[in-house]
Amino acid sequence: MAKQQPKNRDQRTAVPLLRLADQATVAVLVALALASMGVYWFTQGGHRGALIEIDRAQPLQAQFQVELNSAPWPELAQMPGIGETLARRIVASRETDGPFLDHEQLQRVHGIGPRTLDRVRPYLLPMPSARNVASQ
Repeated sequence: MAKQQPKNRDQRTAVPLLRLADQATVAVLVALALASMGVYWFTQGGHRGALIEIDRAQPLQAQFQVELNSAPWPELAQMPGIGETLARRIVASRETDGPFLDHEQLQRVHGIGPRTLDRVRPYLLPMPSARNVASQ
């Protein structure tokens, strides 16, 4: 015998999308996620208003240093007050007059004086002393 269909829509039983056990599992997972976010917010200082907002964060400065006797001109051009022209002059001086023995010798390059040297000194790696360099 064939199964009888209910005559009204009201007599149909709704089939749940998730079983009751699955619904309970989802509810527990959502509750755990919310509790974890609350604990993170509290431990990071959210209750004191101490969370870092990206708009108020201090900008970071990248610090780099270059090896004067081996750096290519694009790397040298990144130092303040140098630019492409002076960087190319530094490389040309290094190729024609030999390596720089100390930072002071950087002034042999046309366009680099004491003020420019003082400005770029923090960006230069220390030079080895003459007694630590093997003679050729």
